[in-house]
Amino acid sequence: MKIKDLIQGLEVLESRGSLEREVKGISYDTRKLRKGELFVALRGNHLDGHSFIEEALVKGASALVVETIPDLNLSVPVIRVKNTKRALSHLAVNFFNPCLKRMNIIGITGTNGKTTTSYLIESILKSSHKEVGVIGTVSYRFCGKEFKADMTTPESLELMNILRDMSDNSVEYVVMEVSSHSLVQERVIDCPFKVAVFTNITRDHLDYHGSIQEYFNAKKKLFLEYNPSFCVINLDDPFGRLLIKEIKDSVVISYGLKDGDIRAKNVHINRQGIKAEILLPNESVRICSPLLGGFNLYNILASAGVSYCLGIEPSYIREGINSLNRVPGRMELIKNPGSPFVVIDYAHTPDALFKVLDTLRSLFDKRIITVFGCGGDRDKGKREEMGKVAAMYSDFVIITSDNPRSEDPFSIMKQIEKGVRQIKDSHYLLEVKREDAIKKAIDIAKDEDVILVAGKGHEKYQIIGDKKIPFDDKAVVKYMLSLKNSYAKC
Repeated sequence: MKIKDLIQGLEVLESRGSLEREVKGISYDTRKLRKGELFVALRGNHLDGHSFIEEALVKGASALVVETIPDLNLSVPVIRVKNTKRALSHLAVNFFNPCLKRMNIIGITGTNGKTTTSYLIESILKSSHKEVGVIGTVSYRFCGKEFKADMTTPESLELMNILRDMSDNSVEYVVMEVSSHSLVQERVIDCPFKVAVFTNITRDHLDYHGSIQEYFNAKKKLFLEYNPSFCVINLDDPFGRLLIKEIKDSVVISYGLKDGDIRAKNVHINRQGIKAEILLPNESVRICSPLLGGFNLYNILASAGVSYCLGIEPSYIREGINSLNRVPGRMELIKNPGSPFVVIDYAHTPDALFKVLDTLRSLFDKRIITVFGCGGDRDKGKREEMGKVAAMYSDFVIITSDNPRSEDPFSIMKQIEKGVRQIKDSHYLLEVKREDAIKKAIDIAKDEDVILVAGKGHEKYQIIGDKKIPFDDKAVVKYMLSLKNSYAKC
């Protein structure tokens, strides 16, 4: 593609060199850049792509898109723009040319519930015989294909590539988890959202946003700046109620347990799942979902709200909700012929950990043993809070390592311990090796006890330093349970 075609519609402040030159692709990462590609210099929180321009040229970049033209003797065309993040998305749309107008894009944002809600919507759409694609935390998938997700919402270049693949495979509906980071960084700026979903706001990512208000402001962008046709909002969340008051140009569909356009009645929650009657504006749907916990009822209501906006028949809503048996790493009960019960969950915020523990307390009447840690290089303020929650709602706590990244894992654990010690000065221990922490929990568990392994959920790695080490909570749990069960038979 020629540069003049690639930049069509882009607000260019200045250009130097021939725009007739051909480019073979686009890159913003010199580690992945191939000869003949256009290099876009992005400004990040820690690194500035402008510092890598010389490396990009050495690797054979055919053109540059920058915010500041470097003081170099350049032999390739240079395009200066106001915002390279914004420009990257525009360039990606022009290069990949996905048929966005043919797609119904559903964006889900909020602190908790995005992944489960996306699975529920996917299940409903599949039940109604729609071709659906999903872009989310666990994976990117469509038409029987599934790819590992490097981040919840990919950078705009990868996003448009995925959407092009989906449009080439006649995908009609795209369900996308939209992170607060992606909204601030304008990764989804060129996505025409049909429906936007708000699940809730609780403490998370304050290392990036600085305050809960700024975090909320980031989430609001999806509803106030992207002009979706429909907004599906959790009326029971205080931030949801604030958001509803600000929405002017979209149809708002609210949901809640007792109030809202989508509601629930005759609710029964036990170890087998959730039974309830979901009240739509014009009809009701009786559901019997195997998902565990009252918080999943909110995810069910959100998915029903989206389905109503899309005109999906109630019978398909019921079928889709009832047929979703599990969501990877979300309140996932590990099958075990012996004892104890083990649940794996992605809970990595104080509120998510509370909701999981509160659910387990309501479903089981034996001891709860919680194994968890906190990620490094992330919101440090939540570590002590999570320690308090774990100690308050667990009978025994094992503090361990999560994804320590560049931080000392033991230092992170000691910060969690401060919160634990505010509630109890015993019935907890520290074990830096996550595998050993899981083993200890299983070893000390008695018949009918419940073990919660929290924080990593579906992830199959640990990030230690700058390396991803293979690690899967589920695989480790199954192995340790098999050892305990084999010892019990001896």
